[in-house]
Amino acid sequence: MEVGVRIVGVILRLINFLLHPLFWLASARGPKLRVPPPKPLHLRSAADLARAVRDGEMTSQELVTAFIERVKEVNPILNAVVGERYASALAEAKEVDRQIEEARRNGKSQEIFQKKPLLGVPFTVKESCSLAGMSNSVGCLENAGSRATTDGAAVRLVKEAGAIPLLVSNTPELCLGWETTNLLNGTTNNPYCISHTPGGSSGGEGALLACGASVFSVASDIAGSIRLPAAFCGVFGHKPTPGIIPIEGHIPTLNDENYPKFLTVGPMTRKAEDLPLLLNIMAGENRSKFRLDEPVDINKLKVLYMTEATDAMPLLPVHGGIKQAVRAAARYLGECGAAVSQEKFEELENSVELSISVFFSMKDIPNMLQDPTNPKRQRSLLVELLKHIVGGATRSLQALGFTLIDKTNLFIPQHRRSHYCERADKLKEHITRTLGTDGVFLYPVFTGPAHRHHEVFSRASGVLYTMLFNVLGLPATAVPVGLCGDLPLAIQVIAGPNQDRLCIAVAKQLEIGFGGWRHPRH
Repeated sequence: MEVGVRIVGVILRLINFLLHPLFWLASARGPKLRVPPPKPLHLRSAADLARAVRDGEMTSQELVTAFIERVKEVNPILNAVVGERYASALAEAKEVDRQIEEARRNGKSQEIFQKKPLLGVPFTVKESCSLAGMSNSVGCLENAGSRATTDGAAVRLVKEAGAIPLLVSNTPELCLGWETTNLLNGTTNNPYCISHTPGGSSGGEGALLACGASVFSVASDIAGSIRLPAAFCGVFGHKPTPGIIPIEGHIPTLNDENYPKFLTVGPMTRKAEDLPLLLNIMAGENRSKFRLDEPVDINKLKVLYMTEATDAMPLLPVHGGIKQAVRAAARYLGECGAAVSQEKFEELENSVELSISVFFSMKDIPNMLQDPTNPKRQRSLLVELLKHIVGGATRSLQALGFTLIDKTNLFIPQHRRSHYCERADKLKEHITRTLGTDGVFLYPVFTGPAHRHHEVFSRASGVLYTMLFNVLGLPATAVPVGLCGDLPLAIQVIAGPNQDRLCIAVAKQLEIGFGGWRHPRH
């Protein structure tokens, strides 16, 4: 571990030790609001609700109305919604019902549902993924009032499958953070405990899904942005192999050639059965690359697992409950017939150096100290930090922190960057070769369950468990496996490139064994 990384890690651990009692005290004195329990309809999967509309059990208008009412019921507690289109969604649902009735009269109902497998089903969209006519300011003050002129490519494909968008949800500023809070739209709360974060950057989607206010989500992941909120909110989230699901229309976007290798758009769901359905739809003409229709035999799988990347003192240890969950998941898959091995990928102990060196080698990462009114002028980091104390802040603390990492490279010497980039390539080759076409790797998503608001700064090292797999371009699924007190626990299932179907198959099996998503207690 680099000396600079060790020093930063020790400082963060010290800050975490000193501030943790204050965060605990602040949350103890805060409001104890709970989201109201969902109705049975809100517990059903997207696939099940699509069948209900197809079979005439309910109309699309009834279904859309039920989820709009649920969003209205919980959003005052969550603060997850940035912009809504309820009136338009209801009008579209009414038109869908008319089309279905006409197709039934003409004996063409089977045809219409084959072309549009999600016909009449509502869904929600992470603001950065772009929904035409809706806000795409992505929590950035100077972008306030901006609206998407077209749908993002993945959103368009989901709409073409017949689904009806309800809203766009909150993110950190320009998605530069792992807590969903910004100066424009405020802070989104975790429905399991509102003093805790739902994670980021897809935290608005995670919060809505967790309490049954969304059927499924279109979200994005560049450093854990799907998997972390999914883990903190007890739902499923899949980061696909890059280059299969289109990312056009995402805000922000970079021109660097490596950006499409790191950023992926993917689904977040309450039920594992929805993941393959949505991946096929969001991939469009590329769906055959996922090979999701090929069956996966758990008996023929090999399962590797690690409970921690490293026990190095500067980095936060993984929570005991998560370690236990990884072991329990491996043991359960072994009981299902898989061959289980605790073979270690020792290079993961250098995850921080590998992730930072590769990720921050991109050329046009947003510089949050750049003056938007004068691109040649650089603002002072110290002045921007002081603004948060005296008022008048124009950048979120997370965005400033992201820029600080970019500027300092976490004190990893510049001449070592190429060294770690080469090691990352070798690690990808090693993991790909080891897992092959029949292996998965079980691993934590983060060092602990959802933490309290604003603790992200002292717990930032935990993203080493997600960010590296964006850098390596490997598919990964966050899978809920139980609760720790009131908060969800989750693990990560990783596979080789283009082996997403293995992640999904294991996620389905673990849902059977551990119960999957459980809505917040009351």
